[in-house]
Parts: sequence; structure tokens; C-alpha cells
Amino acid sequence: MANKKKNEKSGSNSSAKFIFWMVGLVVVCLVAFIFLGNHNKNQETTDTKNSNNTIDYSNQPYLGDKNAPVSIIEFGDYKCPNCKNFAATVVPVIEKDLVDTGKAKLYFMNDSFINTDSIRSAKFAESVYKELGNDTFWKFHELLYQKQPTDSKYEKMDVYTEEFLTNTLKEVASAQEVDKVVKNFEAKDSDAAWQKDMDYAEKLGVTGTPTIFVDGEMFQGQTIDDLKKMVENAAKGKDNE
Repeated sequence: MANKKKNEKSGSNSSAKFIFWMVGLVVVCLVAFIFLGNHNKNQETTDTKNSNNTIDYSNQPYLGDKNAPVSIIEFGDYKCPNCKNFAATVVPVIEKDLVDTGKAKLYFMNDSFINTDSIRSAKFAESVYKELGNDTFWKFHELLYQKQPTDSKYEKMDVYTEEFLTNTLKEVASAQEVDKVVKNFEAKDSDAAWQKDMDYAEKLGVTGTPTIFVDGEMFQGQTIDDLKKMVENAAKGKDNE
């Protein structure tokens, strides 16, 4: 009887270990898949037009210490389902392993190409950043991705109306703050900031979202470990300058 219980316990532990490793494998595969897959524009090539470009990071929303040695950019579209997955599963890992450790800071720039919702929401988010600052921008940014419809039929439909965007902002800002953002948006005071992002996306050869750059060089890897290595190499390069 004792041997039977011991065997049952051993079998239970083996099953638990198997489930643990399988869950871990799924997470690793998911992260790798998100890095590999992006929402492509109607272009034939995904080669970078330039590398090691000089980029003006001023007046761009970011996560991390402004003095962090390496700058990571995510080009994204609020209507892009892969960007939603990236925000939910990959960005937290980047924050934990690279941003919170002071190795890098993460910027978000717009590449709005899917439909009119993409442009409207990006310009509205720029107004949020300009009027309410970095912290509120990221709250709105994350909430907007969380609210992205899961049904693909909505991808080409107008969902992010001004009313929807305003109501979404009300969840993270006061009525007075919302009013300031709406006035900025309607006056098109943040259109130039959005256009700056779009110009960079064109200049850098971005052909899909999400696309990642490290100090102006497009990330071509497949996993979070590849990104860590790229960041480490970029930091070492600055130490040797």
C-alpha cells in the first residue's frame, strides 16, 4: 500500500512538472510568435531603408528612465490586433527586463495605416499626451488596446469614433482634463506630432506593426532574448565610444 501511494505521488509530481513545462513552452512560443508576426501594409518588401538613423525622441511618450542608455521604439497602430497582443504580453516583459532595470526606455510611435480609426485614435492619443502628459497617455494607450474589438470584422469598420475615444478617456481622466484634450483634438493641435511619427515610419522603412527599433536600427530577431542581446550590444557600443 505504501509503495502504491509513493508511486501515485511520484506520478502526480511528474504530471505537475509536465504541465508546468508545457505552460512555459506555450508562453515562450507566444512571445516568439508575436515578435515574428506583424500586421503588414500592402508593400512587397520588409527591408529597412536605413539603419542607425538619427531620431528626435523629444516630445514622444516613453516608459522608463529618461537617462537610460538605449532607446527602443515600438511603431504601432491602435487598430492592429498584433499590436494589442504585443501590448498585453510582450511590453510587460520588456518593462520588467529592460525598462525597470534601467537598461533601456521604450517609446511608442504611430504608424496608422489600417483605416480611418487608426488615424483618429492616434491623433486623439497625441492630444492626450500633449495636454495631460506621459502618465495619462500610457493609461489611455493601454485602455485603448484593451478595448480593441476581438472580432476581425471590425478591423475595417469605424469603431473608434470621437465619442468612443472621449468616453474611453473619461475612465482615466477628469471631466476638465477630457475637455482640454477634446478641444486640442478638434483644433488639430496635435496633428503635427502624429505626422512626425508617420514621417519616421516612412523614413525607417516600417512595413507593418508592431515593428521595433533599437537606437534607430530595426529589430530583426524572433524572441525577447534576441531583443535583450540587441539592447546589450547597443549599450556596449556606447560604452566604447
